[in-house]
Parts: sequence; structure tokens; C-alpha cells
Amino acid sequence: MSKAVFSLLVDNTSGVLSRISGLFSRRGYNIDSLTVGVTENPVYSRMTVVATGDDEILEQIHRQLEKLVDVIDIKKLESHTTAVCRELVLMKVGVEPEEREQVLAIVNIFRAKIVDVSEDSMIVELTGSQSKVDAFIRLINGFTIREMARTGITGLGRGSV
Repeated sequence: MSKAVFSLLVDNTSGVLSRISGLFSRRGYNIDSLTVGVTENPVYSRMTVVATGDDEILEQIHRQLEKLVDVIDIKKLESHTTAVCRELVLMKVGVEPEEREQVLAIVNIFRAKIVDVSEDSMIVELTGSQSKVDAFIRLINGFTIREMARTGITGLGRGSV
């Protein structure tokens, strides 16, 4: 099983998200991650879909996505040399006063940001590759994670094409 990241340029109209996610559900494919946002041109949205499967299934997903009328362009983002992929995580960490220094040390190592502090918690913002986010979560797991929100992967191909 391998993972594929599909970057789709789609029409920015109602129902597009439903039609694309419906393609996956009708065929029994799982979406690992899905992000959508308007582009520099408000007529289009950029959708990043991450799916897992064997090579045949991933190729079938690619072909089925190409057939959708709403899909203007599709790129498979394959490696860090040809694409830039990032994920954002916001995490509320419960901390006692004596734990703050330890949490700050981990935050600094990962070049994360503290975006909110209260007497008994901190909200941390981290942007990076999925493996960086996963590593951060593994390290911070020794503390009390009260809430967490992950955006899912978003990405663009490198270069001018």
C-alpha cells in the first residue's frame, strides 16, 4: 500500500466537493486527508486529496478524477523534489508551571509557535511535513493533549509548470 497526494484545480462552485468525495465513497476508496481553498483566481479552488492504495487503485483514482467535469487540472505530487507539501496542526497542551520549560524546548526544536497561553494550557501551532507533525505529536504525547486539530496535507508542484 502506498500513499498518493493529488492536487486538483477545480471549479469553485457548489457541489464540487460532494461530487469528488462521492466518487471515492461510491468506489469504496478511503480519503486519508482532504483540504480545499479558493485560489488566486476566485473562479477556481485548489483541492488536495490524499489516498492510500496499491498502484492499480491509485491509478484508477487518478483516471476517475480526470473524468469529472469540475476538475480543470490534476497533478500527482510524488516527492519532495518535485512538490512542496505541508500540514498545519493546532494543539492545546495542558501544562503545569513546572512543565512549561519542557514543552517550550520541544516547541523550539520543531520551530513551532506558541499562539496562546493560559494558566494551565498552551496552544501550539506547527506547520511542516506530515512526518514532522507526527514526530512532534509523538514527543508532546508525554503531556496532556486537551484538543488537537490537523488540517490535512496541502501541496503544490515545484517550478513554473
